[in-house]
Amino acid sequence: MARQKALQTPWYTETVKALQLAGMCDRTQGCYARTVRQLLEHYDNKDPRTLTEQELKDYFLYRRNTSHWSPATLRICYSGLKFFFIHVLQKKWPVFAYLNAKRDKSLPCVLSCDEALAILQHVKTFHNYVFLTTVYSCGLRLQEALFLQISDIDAARMMIHVHRGKGAKDRFVPLPQETLHLLRLYWKTHRNQKLLFPALGRGHQKAPSSAIPMSIDSVQGAFREAKQAAGIKKRRVSIHTLRHSYATHLLEAGVNIRVIQRFLGHANLETTMVYLHLTQKGQEDAYQIINQTMRGFHNGNHQRNI
Repeated sequence: MARQKALQTPWYTETVKALQLAGMCDRTQGCYARTVRQLLEHYDNKDPRTLTEQELKDYFLYRRNTSHWSPATLRICYSGLKFFFIHVLQKKWPVFAYLNAKRDKSLPCVLSCDEALAILQHVKTFHNYVFLTTVYSCGLRLQEALFLQISDIDAARMMIHVHRGKGAKDRFVPLPQETLHLLRLYWKTHRNQKLLFPALGRGHQKAPSSAIPMSIDSVQGAFREAKQAAGIKKRRVSIHTLRHSYATHLLEAGVNIRVIQRFLGHANLETTMVYLHLTQKGQEDAYQIINQTMRGFHNGNHQRNI
């Protein structure tokens, strides 16, 4: 009820308008608008123009120390509210100059090829199997895969055109032959003229005419069940882990890291470089190379002084 009330207030409309004018993508608009809604719900939906800088500081501390939001969630909160107060309410408070949430330095989890295939083999339904296989074999983000359209598949060039990925950037990614075959088989089960992964509806009756993609909760639930059935015990394994695994497996197979950066749609090479820490490629013979390079010391003249 509180959320519905928040969506009807003028500040919400003004926030969305400002975000659109700033060129923010739909996903960013949703995230930023949600941060404002959460703030106002915390203060019983009072007029945001009456909030003080101290109240905003108290809210940030509450989310950090009581709600224990992760650094990533806090960064979204800071960015969304900073945009709202500066560009919508025209309040440039000093607090915005020093807001910071340190990034998590932990390395992402990665699956071996056998583990990734084991999970996929335990997916029960065909539509979820094809979806998760496409995510893994093309290194896609969850949202990117959900919103794939028929026209994004370039079978002649064996590429997928990913539209408006993270940062509203387009890119092309290689389409494996077996993945194309699976996508064609799956399309024949729904024949939707626009979406590759349409919402199916009860009994799959809505699939041919659906204008929205499959539910995120549905595919995430299918992944969790398959992971458990495959006996995967690693921590923090999610659908996004398939993307991390894709990048790591390409690196281990000898694909240039610059090429992997382009396939993943990373703006900075440093983001892609993290996968160097996830692979043992090049380390297995490091000791042998070091021993061969550092030879000859035991025959030195210094032995005569021992």
